[in-house]
Amino acid sequence: MKRCLIGGCVVIVLVLIAFALGAWALVSITPPPSKRCGTPGGPPITAPRIRLSDGRHLAYQEHGVSRQNATFKIIFIHAFATFRRDAVIAHNVPPGFLEKNGIYVVSYDRPGYGESDPHPRRNERTLAYDVEQLADQLQLGSKFYVVGYSMGAQAVWGVLKYIPHRLAGATLLCPVVNSWWPSFPDSLTWELWNKKSITERFGMLVTHNTPWLLYWMNADKQLQKSAVMHSNPKLLCPTDMAILPKFAAREAYKNQTTQQGVYESLVRDTIVGFGKWSFDPMKIENPFPKGEGSVHLWQGDDDRVVPVQLQRIIPQKLSWIKYHEIPGAGHLFPMADGLAETILKALLPIPQSS
Repeated sequence: MKRCLIGGCVVIVLVLIAFALGAWALVSITPPPSKRCGTPGGPPITAPRIRLSDGRHLAYQEHGVSRQNATFKIIFIHAFATFRRDAVIAHNVPPGFLEKNGIYVVSYDRPGYGESDPHPRRNERTLAYDVEQLADQLQLGSKFYVVGYSMGAQAVWGVLKYIPHRLAGATLLCPVVNSWWPSFPDSLTWELWNKKSITERFGMLVTHNTPWLLYWMNADKQLQKSAVMHSNPKLLCPTDMAILPKFAAREAYKNQTTQQGVYESLVRDTIVGFGKWSFDPMKIENPFPKGEGSVHLWQGDDDRVVPVQLQRIIPQKLSWIKYHEIPGAGHLFPMADGLAETILKALLPIPQSS
């Protein structure tokens, strides 16, 4: 009788331990709820926003001439761990350059960033249609330009794939590449893979295959530390170091970037960027077969965030992309003096003397 009681108690204890471990594991992999702007306890709404067809809101900021008087209308898509206020092509041109050339730029917060509502099911397709709805609600016309920086270029690839008929032109600035895109040579991806640390490999495998574990793997503080790429000397080349002082102005507002939650901004960004894509960007057809527009890809050859070796494959596969490789430049090159102006002049048919 005692043995039965003892045995029963052991079973109950084991069940309780298993239940506790399961509950702990569930809590560990479940991100906290987002702090949506405009909700009780959430950040305030300070920027103009549009309402999308699914009820979400996108916050935006306008630069240059008014959209009503613009000759060129550009949608700028921000990088990882930044938001609408970090529109590098608008802030790093000479004073009066946008106005002189009739250029209008609208930058917006991608889902979960800044004051744009999170989107739990976002992917490269939904990001493209966010761009289209922003253009339509702001009445930018049937065609417009897009410029995407770093992780923001995932939306540009989506635009090229799903709504190419809306484009007047496009620019990708050191776009983050996904090593799992089928068109990359296995020999090259393996070569670069073997150069990564074990921690980096584990992180990439989790992101690509089991993204639901990403929150558990990356505690908020750890992810935020890795997200601010310019704080890690390993990811900076000498020219990036020279650009760093320009980030001082961000101190006043950088906390707004992830104010709705790290998971809804940085983690979901990573999942889309390095997850499983529904298409191979290197199979996209030329959106301008008659030369009525152009697509540009800019890359620094000393970029320590995005491997230049993989980037060089893209224009080889897509011969219609105009590839610009900048000697000695790193990942922050769009902020270098004179580069934003050069990038815009390559994209837009404006007089070279302007």
